[in-house]
Amino acid sequence: MSERSDPAVEEKQVASYDVLSEVTHEEGVRRDYELKCNLINRCFQEEIGFGRYQWQLFVITGLGWLADNIWLQGLAIVLPQVQQELNPVRVEYAVLAEFAGLIVGATTWGIMADLIGRRLSFNITLFLAGLFGLAAGGAPNFVTFSSLIACMGFGIGGNLPVDGALYLEHIPQSHQWTLTLLSVWWALGQLVASLISWGFIANYSCSPSIPDGQCPKPANMGWRYTLYGALTFLMFICRFFVFDVQESSKFLVAQNRDEEAIKVLEHIARCNGRTITLKLEDLQAISGDTTSKPAPNLSTSVRNAFSGISLSHVRPLFSSRRLTINTTLIIIIWGLIGIAYPLFNAYLPLYLSAQNSESGSSSVSETYRNYSIVSVLGIPGSLIACATVDYTRGTGRWVVGGRKFVLAVSTMLTGLFLFVFTTSKTSAAVLGYSCASGLTQNAMYGVLYAYTPEVFPAPHRGTGDALCSALNRIGGLIAPLIKIATTPLTGSASANTANGPVFVSAALFMVAAALTILLPIETAGRMAL
Repeated sequence: MSERSDPAVEEKQVASYDVLSEVTHEEGVRRDYELKCNLINRCFQEEIGFGRYQWQLFVITGLGWLADNIWLQGLAIVLPQVQQELNPVRVEYAVLAEFAGLIVGATTWGIMADLIGRRLSFNITLFLAGLFGLAAGGAPNFVTFSSLIACMGFGIGGNLPVDGALYLEHIPQSHQWTLTLLSVWWALGQLVASLISWGFIANYSCSPSIPDGQCPKPANMGWRYTLYGALTFLMFICRFFVFDVQESSKFLVAQNRDEEAIKVLEHIARCNGRTITLKLEDLQAISGDTTSKPAPNLSTSVRNAFSGISLSHVRPLFSSRRLTINTTLIIIIWGLIGIAYPLFNAYLPLYLSAQNSESGSSSVSETYRNYSIVSVLGIPGSLIACATVDYTRGTGRWVVGGRKFVLAVSTMLTGLFLFVFTTSKTSAAVLGYSCASGLTQNAMYGVLYAYTPEVFPAPHRGTGDALCSALNRIGGLIAPLIKIATTPLTGSASANTANGPVFVSAALFMVAAALTILLPIETAGRMAL
């Protein structure tokens, strides 16, 4: 044992890697944790591989991404019918309520993932979203509807920060590109929401000519059928009862629960038809501690989490100058996109409806048909991002490509297409530019959701993701305020008034693209700690 803990032996273990992470002890992780992670990474890369367990996890985590965008887009889809039936003072208040829930959910579940583990947060988020989503479909008035949507947001808000961290920590470095591929599920979420709404809202809604507040509930059940609580609850059942989700081995070694970490790795290896040579003694030798910390029960984990909440997982994200700059910039980028994305997408059905009216067509079916077309074009964006995130050219300081380059280009193109959107005069032009921006936005989010968990070390990954996601949701809370300030009291948009919020959205995307270029850390081709 004493020989194994010798510093020279440790360095030999580390040197056995082809690629070492640039995130060192000075940038937020303990030396013993880094060495253990290197052993786990090598185990995944050389022995466990990417097999049955990882593909199942890809689907299960993908359902979380799908659910997140289903609810983000789904609320946007039903807003015109909610306004027509429930006649609120400002229909945007429903979006405010959703993002209030998303902010609290993203912060709570992301931080909890670093305190009590990924697995519990991973399972409970969809349960809460499904439960309150089902209830929202039966809301008798706008206040009740908005309150239930806020509770739904609390559940769904924790999905992406937790799902991305859990998935990244169960795959080998050679397949980290699949983290970007997860964004296909995000695009599918918008498509599923569009197709469901096209079927229900187009056939079970009041005529657009009926004034707000005079549309009876029995004639306007389409939006209630459309709400996705049952679908979200089905996703939770798949997660909890069908697939045996394992806790992250990297979270476990960060908690000094080495024996559990080895059991997790052995379980995943068995699922893939493999065996591993990594032993408990190999991990214990690094820290020099042969005692194994027992697994706490659920009540103890929750109690310890709330009693131990501090800045211990925040400070390491700013532990060096380079990491401070990178963390600050990525959080700001998330915030800017958080305002820009919903400012356009959360009201896209209203914009499309307004353009249809201006061109002489007010068909509900045509509006949601166009929205479905925009959704379909998002899927190639995710595939393009996946194909390019690891493509780099150059050496030394001058390297072109990688995560940052693809993120900057896709974000810039999104802003450009939205600027052009404000000049369109026909519904065909609006549809075309919406499709173009839909493609680049999904490429942007695919890279952003891959880069962010990669750049944070695992002991603090949930907290880092939570800070980014929380600021993103705060931006989403600001978006309805901008919409309220730039559109009439009814909350509806016309071909002219739609340009104000869209122009702001485009400008924010361009600023975010510029900040992306300044990020000092590139994660392409690196193992994630």
